[in-house]
Amino acid sequence: MAGNGTILVTGGAGFIGANLTAMLLEAGARQVVVLDLLTYAGSLSNLAGLLDDERLHFHQVDVNDRDAVDTILAGHRPNGVIHLAAETHVDRSIDDPEPFIRTNINGTCSMLQSCRRYLRDCDASHRDRFRFVHVSTDEVYGSVDGDAACNEAAPFAPNSPYAASKAAADHMVRAFNRTYRFPAIITRSANNFGPFQFPEKLIPLILLNCLEGRDLPVYGDGGQVRDWLYVDDHCRGLVLALEDGRPGEEYNLGAGN
Repeated sequence: MAGNGTILVTGGAGFIGANLTAMLLEAGARQVVVLDLLTYAGSLSNLAGLLDDERLHFHQVDVNDRDAVDTILAGHRPNGVIHLAAETHVDRSIDDPEPFIRTNINGTCSMLQSCRRYLRDCDASHRDRFRFVHVSTDEVYGSVDGDAACNEAAPFAPNSPYAASKAAADHMVRAFNRTYRFPAIITRSANNFGPFQFPEKLIPLILLNCLEGRDLPVYGDGGQVRDWLYVDDHCRGLVLALEDGRPGEEYNLGAGN
């Protein structure tokens, strides 16, 4: 599908989205349609090397704008959607949870509804091929002791408004699959790092502070364990989920680092 289809990427001007967009174009996608509101973490500069590609179509759109999303779906007729658009920073969610509720929960529900309406007007073969990949996070599982790893059946225990908003979105995606037989897949990844990451995230923050001779932040007692996943590896996992994932399934993506 990624090699010859039309893929819509929400949040495609953000950190993971821009890397994914580049990968899809390199894989030979017929079209990559990017939706991004260009809030603080999304920037056209992340797509600077790709904007001249005639296969890339960019729309500055809020995922909550159902009329605009409906028009884009009808115009481009994607074979699949990879839903990355989200507010993602834990500290910002603690300062103000409401943008996380609006984008992560309401925005996901709005995208699901728009895609359901879109599929009603598609022929049976197109509906059978279509996939909606919802990109979530391992934060929904909460804290994990020691070197333990969460499998897909682990209970949710979100510890921040960000994690709670993503957990709620996951439940909504699952409910659409079970209730409407909507062809949705959920992925949850470990902590990402790589090009275009916003500088407030841990690895770029530590590196920038080192370069500028500033103190390094320590969270909690400093003893927490994190799994780190290079963004290109995450993107490869998303493409695999899109092409080979089974609707209704949930896939955790990690590197064991």
